[in-house]
Amino acid sequence: MFWIFIFGVLYIPNFVCAFTGDKCYGKIKEYTYQEGDVTIGAFFPLHSYYTRDHVSHEIELYYFQDMYLKYNFMNYQFLLALVFTIEEINRNPHLLPNTTLGFEHHNIKFSEKNILLGPFLWLAGLSNQLVNYNCGQKRNLPAALTGTSWAISAHIGTLLQLYKIPQLTFGYFDSNMNDQSQFKTVYQVAPKDTYLSLALVSLMLHFSWSWVGLIVPNDPRGTQILSEFRDVMESNRICLAFVKMIPGTWNSYSDAIWKNMEKIQESSANVIVIYGDIVSLQGLMRHIAQLLVTWKVWVLNSQWDIDYYSDYFMIESFHGSLIFSHHHEEIVEFVNFVQTVNPYTYPEDAYLPKFWVIFFNCSFSEFDCQLLENCQPNASLDLLPRHIFDPTMSEESYNIYNAVHALAHSLHEMTVQQIETQPYANGDGMAFLPWQ
Repeated sequence: MFWIFIFGVLYIPNFVCAFTGDKCYGKIKEYTYQEGDVTIGAFFPLHSYYTRDHVSHEIELYYFQDMYLKYNFMNYQFLLALVFTIEEINRNPHLLPNTTLGFEHHNIKFSEKNILLGPFLWLAGLSNQLVNYNCGQKRNLPAALTGTSWAISAHIGTLLQLYKIPQLTFGYFDSNMNDQSQFKTVYQVAPKDTYLSLALVSLMLHFSWSWVGLIVPNDPRGTQILSEFRDVMESNRICLAFVKMIPGTWNSYSDAIWKNMEKIQESSANVIVIYGDIVSLQGLMRHIAQLLVTWKVWVLNSQWDIDYYSDYFMIESFHGSLIFSHHHEEIVEFVNFVQTVNPYTYPEDAYLPKFWVIFFNCSFSEFDCQLLENCQPNASLDLLPRHIFDPTMSEESYNIYNAVHALAHSLHEMTVQQIETQPYANGDGMAFLPWQ
């Protein structure tokens, strides 16, 4: 079952922090850690670094040499969902008694060469604050959470399966990752997009749209969804004006992107379907935002973090987009939790001070970047505009919630079996191998 959301944004601010400004903006840890008897690994992007180089095109007249730090505000909800779920489980006396869950989140950069750095540090216990943590004791690493793109999960999966560590992906379902011969320890939490093509065609028939364009990533998943769309569209007499398969290696400045965007702009199709995720189509999405492609109806399969791609313009190209999303249960307690989150209740969170400075007119302390001054009273994340941060649990966050609960119940059942077969030796805590 799918829900359709109308993404209406008149103005989306862009928050890019240059290293040449306040030194505290550029200071960010690549990991977040909460101690526990068992440590869940979590790997997804919350911020990225990039440089702006001169582009030899008449529209791009800018030249930047500074290093920039960009925060992904939409993805920050994933971290909050992880913290919320772990706290909920740890408070439950009937689930994993005498055992606390912890986590270690590592920021994942879009660059493929850096994707495995975080998982290696988690496996070895070599994050900065965890130096010598493994000395004399064994860490319990039950599973890893990965997302949101299949590319991130696939790369990390090749490493984790060597250690037989279960991997729970919370991004959109990818049938290619169901290949047990290639991804033996991967479990996808998201529901299948079985009826997505039917839902899209139903929308087109409702509005009498018979001439549409289609943009998909140039990968096995894109090939599959293209085949499904074509079959359903042809049977309903809906024609494809064009099909563009975009390689994930294309950035917003590549010649191929420019040429393909010219064809899209010149197309007589006013309805364009984009299927993919942020990583696989990030170059295209940034390019559309920069070119201010207007007078098009965009139909998307996920709620993109559009402000992450708005570098130059105040008016958004994706105003009025239609977004398909899976129906999921509403977790009211999560909204209440978000209202309590601030730099003082979670001082170990490196992101919250940055957000409070950006949105609530705080200033960094002269002596400590984690300390704030002159803040607005009663500031809260739920006061932010919804296109920047939505306190309602998103589809991906709900997948994280289910994944952590499934993991906790599995560990609980394993603990019960251990107690029934053999009591803990010398009062030691839980001990297990990842493949169990």
